[in-house]
Amino acid sequence: MSEKRKAEHTGDVAELIESTIGQRLDEVTARDPSHPAIVVPHQSVRWSYAEFNAAVDKFAAGLLKIGIESGDRVGIWSPNRIEWVLTQFATAKIGAIMVCINPAYRLYELEYALNKVSCKALVTAEQFKSSRYLDMLTELAPELRTSEPGSLQSKKLPHLRTVIRMGEDKTPGMLNFDNVMDLSGEKELNEVASIGKRLNADDAINIQFTSGTTGAPKGATLSHKGILNNAHFAGVTMRISPADKLCIPVPLYHCFGMVVGTLMCVSHGATMVLPAEAFEPEATLKAVSEERCTALHGVPTMFFAELDSPNFQIYDLSSLRTGAIGGSSCPMNLMKRLISEMGLNEIVIIYGQTECSPINAMTTIDDPLQKRVSTVGRAHLNWEQKIIRADGSTVDVGEQGEICSRGYGVMQGYWGDDAQTHETIDEDGFLHSGDLGEMDEEGYVKVTGRIKDMIIRGGENVYPREVEDFLCTHPDIAEAQVFGIPDEKYGEQVCAWVKVRSNSKLTQECVTSFCNGQITHFKIPKHIKFVDEYPMTVTGKMQKFKMRDKTIDELLG
Repeated sequence: MSEKRKAEHTGDVAELIESTIGQRLDEVTARDPSHPAIVVPHQSVRWSYAEFNAAVDKFAAGLLKIGIESGDRVGIWSPNRIEWVLTQFATAKIGAIMVCINPAYRLYELEYALNKVSCKALVTAEQFKSSRYLDMLTELAPELRTSEPGSLQSKKLPHLRTVIRMGEDKTPGMLNFDNVMDLSGEKELNEVASIGKRLNADDAINIQFTSGTTGAPKGATLSHKGILNNAHFAGVTMRISPADKLCIPVPLYHCFGMVVGTLMCVSHGATMVLPAEAFEPEATLKAVSEERCTALHGVPTMFFAELDSPNFQIYDLSSLRTGAIGGSSCPMNLMKRLISEMGLNEIVIIYGQTECSPINAMTTIDDPLQKRVSTVGRAHLNWEQKIIRADGSTVDVGEQGEICSRGYGVMQGYWGDDAQTHETIDEDGFLHSGDLGEMDEEGYVKVTGRIKDMIIRGGENVYPREVEDFLCTHPDIAEAQVFGIPDEKYGEQVCAWVKVRSNSKLTQECVTSFCNGQITHFKIPKHIKFVDEYPMTVTGKMQKFKMRDKTIDELLG
């Protein structure tokens, strides 16, 4: 009897970029300074690489002038704006570590994030939707009202010294973004260039807080080499070149936006297009049409919203060819519509974790349709993947286990949290994702669920993804999210939140009847709730803990 093949795969090897992010921007600018770098329609920005790089240098020099040094943490709290991108590249030029703050954070979360990594400065927008950032900051640090800008001494935010606000209005205790750009002179600009030559590609340059769907967010610390190479090789797979214009409606604070978005463009000399501060289907379609974008990123819910826009037909999307889908798997019906209605014949699926900078697997533009909807691709360039059992041994092909990855982009660690770091990265350098998956004979990985999402009902393991996939075979069910809730008799019971198609008359009894005899009895949802929408993170990840909490509250009545 032949031995079963183990579920492990190594991607192709390619030469790593040893430059820093700032050095790469300088190289690309020198190659073609007049090439379009960035377009931000909602701010009337249209800059060449020469103009963009000059603005980056000015802000970097301004940061030096106000006392920011290499290694200092600089937070950015803003929706998608030109200031966000300038902060991203300016901090990289001087070796300051940019800390991405979720635009949806409220007071408690903001205080936690700023203090966790000891932010010395914070670049902030005025507001985002219902969040009035400046008011929230002043509530956290009332000392701002009487503080000299750059000299904050706050009880609740003891490390924060400087707040840099966007916009023209003046706020006590804060500097204005444009004024910081104008502070510097030739001395500081020369210093930016000098520092850039001394920086190392292995230096920490970015802290990304994990989504925090359970527990307190953790700050994944990433390097120049990790995120620059990840951006570059994602672009290689998608065949990105200076001829491409990428529309980026995904949030910049997340790796999808700032690595697979802006940094991928800069790595290849392509053009960045930011259609709006936050995702808007119409603004995205308009930007693609008017700017003749060749690539478009998004999570499935974004693409559905674009396709279902009432004005979809008026936009000319014929320039599109590629893009990336992240956040969750892509249903077959969506993939077919993206190809037939949007012309995205070369769209790819990306998979990874923030802790991997973020991509460790993806499909290619040549992969067959079935592979692009049933898998997340294979180990990416310079990455290894394996799937393991609970005891650490590698599973066989087709067997379910935890997805683990190793490569150049694995984080340096969680900032200030060695214990969590060692729990996540093993002695061999493999990062344990917490995702369950299977690998086929060719190395393609199918994500089947989350270890933490597993429901244990009466001693039986129930994997929510399996139940969700089955429920979605019902013709009236558009989407389903399955999770466990506490139960006195069984330990946990299976609960499902179901989104039905329009004009459906589906009832709980219909769903239960549909399950009977088709899936094992202990997998059939005990509690079913019909909903119009799900609570999600800004990046499109389902927040099942919120569904769980709400369901428990309703049952307790």
